[in-house]
Amino acid sequence: MLLRGALLICLAGFCFVIMNGLARYLSRTGYPVPEIIWARYAFHVVLIMALFPRCIPTLLVSTRKGMQVLRSMLMLGATVSMFFAVSVMPLADAVSIGFITPLFVVGLSVVILKEKVGIRRWLAVMVGFVGVLIIIRPGAGVLQWAALLPIIMAVFYAFYLIVTRLIRDSADPLNALFYTALVGALAASLVVPFHWQTPTPFDGMLMAGTGVFGALGHYALIKAYEISEASAVAPFAYSELIWATLGGYLAFGDIPDAWTFSGAAAIIGSGLYVLHRERRLGVGASPK
Repeated sequence: MLLRGALLICLAGFCFVIMNGLARYLSRTGYPVPEIIWARYAFHVVLIMALFPRCIPTLLVSTRKGMQVLRSMLMLGATVSMFFAVSVMPLADAVSIGFITPLFVVGLSVVILKEKVGIRRWLAVMVGFVGVLIIIRPGAGVLQWAALLPIIMAVFYAFYLIVTRLIRDSADPLNALFYTALVGALAASLVVPFHWQTPTPFDGMLMAGTGVFGALGHYALIKAYEISEASAVAPFAYSELIWATLGGYLAFGDIPDAWTFSGAAAIIGSGLYVLHRERRLGVGASPK
C-alpha cells in the first residue's frame, strides 16, 4: 500500500504542475487570471458530477456545512494566490516557495490545535524560512510583490489543512472535494463577468484542463491518504518540484538558478524533518 500511496502522491504533484502550467500559459497568452480561476473550479464541478452521477443528490451532505464552506474559501484563496504567482514568475520558484506550507502548519497547530512543538521543529521552521529568503533574496533586486504570492498561498493552504484536520469526519472525502469545487466556482462566478475574454476552442480546452487536472490531483491525494499513513507518503509530495522544474524548462524555457535550488533544498530538508518528527511523536516519542 505504501508504494501505491507514494505513486498517487507523485501523480497528484504531476497533475498540480500541469494545472499551474496551463494557468501560466493562459495568463501569458492574455487571458485574465480571474477567468482562469473560474474555469479551474467550474470544470472541476462538471467533472465530479460527470464521474459520480449517482452521488449528486448527496454531494452536499455534511455535518458541518459552515466549516466546509470556510475550508473551501481557504482553498480558493490558495488557488488565487498561486495562479497570480505563476502568471508572473517561474513555476519552479513558485512551487519551491510554496513548500513552506508544512512549516506554517507547525505554527498554526500550536495556536489552533494546542499541540506542543519542541525546539527542534521550531529550528526546522526557521531553516525553512531561510530557504525562502535564499530564493527571493531581498536586497538583491529579486524580491518583488510576486514573490510574496506563493507565501500567501502557503498560509491559505496551511489554514486549509488545519480546518481539514478539525472536520475530517464531517463528510465523505468526495463531498469535501465537491464543496471545494462548488464554492470556488460560485465565488469566481461573481467576478468573472468583469474579466471575461471569450477563449478560442483550443484555449477553452486548456481552461477545461485546469479543472480536470486540479480535480484529478486532489482526488489522487485523497486516495493516497486513504490507503497509506500520511507521514509515510507525505515526503513524496516534493516530487512536484521535479515536475515543476522540467515543465517550466520544456514549456517556458525557465531554468532555475543555483539560489533557487539551494533555497528549495533548505525548505524541503526542513519540511522532511518536520514530517519525521511528527511521525515519531505520533508513535509516542516525547517532544524535543
